[in-house]
Amino acid sequence: MVGLLCFSIGVVGYYKKGVWPTSSSVGGRELPIYCVGTDEKKVALSFDAAWGNEDTKKIMEILKKHDVHVTFFMTGGWVEAYPEDVKALYKAGHDLGNHSENHKNMSQLSEAECRQELQDVHDKVKKLTDYDMFLFRPPYGDYDNEVISIARDMGYYPIQWDVDSLDWKDYGVDSIINTVTKHKHLGNGSIILCHNGAKYTAEALDALISGLKEQGYEIVPISELIYRDNYHMDHEGRQISDK
Repeated sequence: MVGLLCFSIGVVGYYKKGVWPTSSSVGGRELPIYCVGTDEKKVALSFDAAWGNEDTKKIMEILKKHDVHVTFFMTGGWVEAYPEDVKALYKAGHDLGNHSENHKNMSQLSEAECRQELQDVHDKVKKLTDYDMFLFRPPYGDYDNEVISIARDMGYYPIQWDVDSLDWKDYGVDSIINTVTKHKHLGNGSIILCHNGAKYTAEALDALISGLKEQGYEIVPISELIYRDNYHMDHEGRQISDK
C-alpha cells in the first residue's frame, strides 16, 4: 500500500495491555509514519540498504563532513554480508533500522512469517552491536493492517516516507538533488527516502545535504524526529503529537 502523503520489552508490554497512549489507526486502517507534524524545521534522511556496499564508505564520509546523522534500514542479507559496515554505522551514531530479513512483500506473508522476517534481522544486529532496533520500514513500502500491527506488537515504529528521491531510477545526480529539494511535500517533519547501492546517490549526497541546509532544514535521524508516545496519525500518515 504505497502512495499516501505524508524497544524495549516494557514498551511491547504496554502496547499489548492496550495502555500505550498512541494510535496508528485512521478510519479502520493501520498506518505507518510517513512524516511528522512539527513546527521545527527538521527533516530526516534515510537510506534503505539491501544490495551492495560499494558506496557506503563514501556516504559515511559525506555525512561526517556535514555532521549529519541519518537512518539506515537494513535487510538481514545486507547485515550478514557487511557486518563491519553495520558496526561502523552504529559507531558513527547513525540509526540502525529493520528492513526485513529477505526483502519480501510483507502483506503477502503469514503472521508467523512476518514476525520471523523482523526477528531474524533484529537478532543479527543485536549480536553485532548489542543494539535493539525499533524502527521498521517494510520493503517496497508494502504493508497492510496486519503488518503494521505486528510491527508495533514487536516494539517497532513502522516508517514510510513522504519524499522519495527516486535515486533507484538512476536518472542522474541533478535529478536526485532537484527531486528532493524541490519536492512538493518537502516540509517540516519530512522523511526522505534514499538508497545506498544506487548509481548516483553518493555522488549527489553532498549537494543534497547542502541544498536542504540552505533551505533552513536541520537533518536528524528518524529516531529524533518521531514521537515515541502520546500521538495519533492523520489520514496522510502524519504523526501528530497529543501532548
